[in-house]
Amino acid sequence: MTTDAPQGQAHGSAKHLYQRHQSVLPDWLAVYYADPIELTHGEGRHVWDAEGNKYLDFFGGILTTMTAHALPEVTKAVSEQAGRIIHSSTLYLNRPMVDLAERIAKLSGIPDARVFFTTSGTEANDTALLLATAYRRSNQILAMRNSYHGRSFTSVGITGNKGWSPTSLSPLQTLYVHGGVRTRGPYADLDDAGFIAACVADLEDLLGHVRPPAALIAEPVQGVGGFTAPPDGLYAAFREVLHERGILWIADEVQTGWGRTGDNFWGWQAHGQNGPPDILTFAKGIGNGMSIGGVVARAEVMNCLDSNSISTFGGTQITMAAGLANLTYLLEHDLQGNARRVGGLLIERLRAIAAQLPGVREVRGRGLMIGIELVKPGTDQADPDAAAAVLEAAREGGLLIGKGGGHNTSVLRIAPPLSLTVAEAEEGAAILERALRSSQF
Repeated sequence: MTTDAPQGQAHGSAKHLYQRHQSVLPDWLAVYYADPIELTHGEGRHVWDAEGNKYLDFFGGILTTMTAHALPEVTKAVSEQAGRIIHSSTLYLNRPMVDLAERIAKLSGIPDARVFFTTSGTEANDTALLLATAYRRSNQILAMRNSYHGRSFTSVGITGNKGWSPTSLSPLQTLYVHGGVRTRGPYADLDDAGFIAACVADLEDLLGHVRPPAALIAEPVQGVGGFTAPPDGLYAAFREVLHERGILWIADEVQTGWGRTGDNFWGWQAHGQNGPPDILTFAKGIGNGMSIGGVVARAEVMNCLDSNSISTFGGTQITMAAGLANLTYLLEHDLQGNARRVGGLLIERLRAIAAQLPGVREVRGRGLMIGIELVKPGTDQADPDAAAAVLEAAREGGLLIGKGGGHNTSVLRIAPPLSLTVAEAEEGAAILERALRSSQF
């Protein structure tokens, strides 16, 4: 890593801050690194900690810093809006909220779309589940194995990843189906067409044994699950089965939206042969660090609720101003195209490195959403200890990455801001290579 003079005065060491953290915050609040770091400022694709250490950021606040740290256009929009009014709630007309809703409705691909803003992806998925169960008069939900949809009581109840699901209690009845993980499970050895056919047959068989569910919720690329994805077209095939029975399809685009996958603006578009989803949820990148989530649904579904509702902080003026500026920058600078080009180069570079390392099972992903799955050499057994060691070694080398995975947390997650340059991609790959090699691979 490199060391620059930190901005401002540090208030005690990171070690002391961590002691304070532990004394007042929950034990289950996950923190990276054996010696956690405090990030104090950022610029572009880089961040600095309180000790003045500079890092190349390949995780972007969990895929949230979508365009760049301290993007001038967003900073200016937030500052100007803060000088007028920060918040009023949805009880009053809100021009920035309407402006952003109009743009998202058009981009969503959903006909006659309505948009409801929340403060997070968790809350967005909660809202989608409320809409689907009310519309269908059913509390039964189909979800994917290895999935993650948030930390609320309802969204935990449909999360198919036990590492992030602390309770089995739920107001919903959840049924998990195959398909989210291509290279593991009972259908892994089939070709893509066979895999899709087997998953569809499994879904049809399941539906023959239960009362009609309200909806299927699925991430086009599973985020916390380790950036896994089915073959293109699986959810289109599912959609055909669901549509025949009136079951809704909810696309959880909290991590895949806004062009991160490069090939498409939304992850669902890789599976869009039978039309868009009935409901789409989004969050993370649109706010570039500001708390924005939301739901898009066709009017018939969105308007099915028969009671009043508001959102106190969803759609508040200051976050909407940030979202508008961020979305404008994303589109005007073709960051989706940049994700496709630079992400493609980065994936190939990482695959070349992995080919020399027996502890790397797979490098997968698309655009700037890349996973490196680690196993114990000579086996197919996940190696979470190796993932933790590489995470530490990468930080020592000046690179911040994430981790995730299914049965065990053994997948390195790479998701830089979409403005990543080729030079920065090469720099990050070189640091990752050293980290992988130094971690006894």
